[in-house]
Amino acid sequence: QVQLVESGGGLVQPGGSLRLSCATSRSIKSINTMGWYRQAPGKQRELVASITRGNITNYADSVKGRFTISRDSAKNTVYLQMNSLKAEDTAVYFCKAVALATATMRLSDYWGQGTQVTVSS
Repeated sequence: QVQLVESGGGLVQPGGSLRLSCATSRSIKSINTMGWYRQAPGKQRELVASITRGNITNYADSVKGRFTISRDSAKNTVYLQMNSLKAEDTAVYFCKAVALATATMRLSDYWGQGTQVTVSS
């Protein structure tokens, strides 16, 4: 069973930093694109950042210059370094992987369960 597990969320003051991690299970054979999404209360889920197998990155305009996405392909893990956090960054952050599962050998989207990030003084 493919699983993605996020960690690193929490409460931080405005201007602070957090680093999110997303680890994948061994049932994944390979991963194409990995990304971070977020969903604030009453809002739709939105893309925050993504990174391809070739390390091409893409960011939402609202986080450019503040957030950095990276991946460790050997560990099938993706990270999101968040600096200069603002109150409007408060949301549940979800990890997504477009991955090939070992059991099915099919490319599918997989999601983590989410981790809460709260930016407040």
